[in-house]
Amino acid sequence: MALLNSLFTWIMKKRIHQIELFMKYPHDVQDEWFQSLISTAEATEWGKKHDYTSILTPEEYKARVPIQDYDDVKVYIDRMIKGEQNILWPSDIKWFAKSSGTTSDRSKFIPVSMEALEDCHYQGGKDMLSIYCHNKPDNKVFMGKSVVIGGSSQINNFSPDSYYGDLSSILIRNLPFWAEFKRTPNLEVTLNPNFEEKIEQIAQITIKEDVTSLAGVPTWNIVMAKRILEITGKDNLLEVWPNLELYTHGGVSFKPYREQFKQLIPSDNMYYLENYNASEGYFGLQDQSDSEDLLLMLDYGIYYEFLPMENAEDENPRTLALHEVELGKNYALIISTNAGLWRYKIGDTIKFTNLSPYRFQISGRTKHYINAFGEELIVDNAEKALAKACQLTNASIKDYTAGPVYFNGNKAGAHEWIIEFEHQPTDFKIFSEILDSTLREINSDYDAKRYKDMALTFPIIHNAKEDTFYLWMKSRGKLGGQNKVPRLANNREYVDALLKVMQA
Repeated sequence: MALLNSLFTWIMKKRIHQIELFMKYPHDVQDEWFQSLISTAEATEWGKKHDYTSILTPEEYKARVPIQDYDDVKVYIDRMIKGEQNILWPSDIKWFAKSSGTTSDRSKFIPVSMEALEDCHYQGGKDMLSIYCHNKPDNKVFMGKSVVIGGSSQINNFSPDSYYGDLSSILIRNLPFWAEFKRTPNLEVTLNPNFEEKIEQIAQITIKEDVTSLAGVPTWNIVMAKRILEITGKDNLLEVWPNLELYTHGGVSFKPYREQFKQLIPSDNMYYLENYNASEGYFGLQDQSDSEDLLLMLDYGIYYEFLPMENAEDENPRTLALHEVELGKNYALIISTNAGLWRYKIGDTIKFTNLSPYRFQISGRTKHYINAFGEELIVDNAEKALAKACQLTNASIKDYTAGPVYFNGNKAGAHEWIIEFEHQPTDFKIFSEILDSTLREINSDYDAKRYKDMALTFPIIHNAKEDTFYLWMKSRGKLGGQNKVPRLANNREYVDALLKVMQA
């Protein structure tokens, strides 16, 4: 096994030189991918419609192809699901990543080509390991097994030749042999559609394995970890898996979960790596152990544009190329991909923290915010304020969501929070005050609306009982790694639903 570990580590390290290349020449790499994507799709129905053969520059591309959202391309995707090909992308597309999103209950089916699987999603996974091996050359991660909590996939109802499932299940079902060899448990258990049954099976099987790495959404990994400790009677995961050394995570912010993982895995040698992998593509990963910033991955078959949020509501907003972005500004991410998404707005916002190389942080969602009173509260604000409140009151949060309380007569509005704690704050009143004051510090619009309680009064904060969010997600049929608790909403849909659960 030591020889195998050395071999895998050597292979992974080779990729570092290619990563360094696109870090050094980012604009050249993006220009090459732009030309490649346009020329590859010339003969598709979409390419003919927009006359891709005559497009020579990104400026011509922007002028000819409007920014798209899912509703704009749904008619094409529906045809692809039913078996039609060469519509948005020339190679056959048989897989569709089902995404419920965090701002809508309606399912989306994102096309996943073989090029996207190989050159984007799998490359991202391999690059995570390459970065880890580079940063920690004495690792032994390949000497044991990896536990990945995936979703479920199934044949859809439209065509026997096309399939759908959440992205993790698609990736697991199509893994190369070498990756499958290092994973536990088996495919049948990992893709079990019954989430609660799957967690039990994973726990029972993996306690007998030498697990060296974990991967997946923090929420569901914590559920698994707690069940494992219940079964074994151990105090932490290192007593079950003494060689555990790496956790790769994504999907939600890790900030609210960091303290819980430190308790579950009490080791200064445990290595955490974040990735930014969505159904639409793999966009970034954490390449530095001492920084939470993500490196923008530029050679995965994706061409990037960036829409300044202050122009997001313009009728024909101008997007920026990579060389035009500025530090600290919020941009909506616009992508064109090797799965046939063209100028597609995925709904996430990012802000750049470094321009050489290009590193960024995920700052929120274009539709995942509270702006009922002009306060422009985004997830990034909420995460920072919650982290500070937790730190100063020795608390840790399991889940949360927030929404507006609208004006009522002469009463000002407010924000209403529902927070389920993993560990209660030493003083709930102080926690609430820190949350509010920190939001005022980091968001001038929020602070202006809070001035003398004129537009916004002090937030209403509910201390939810244990398993409130779990029961709510279960009632909606949303258990599983592909489903995320909506953090902020510009309406009361989620807050009111959770209040009913709390009152039941």
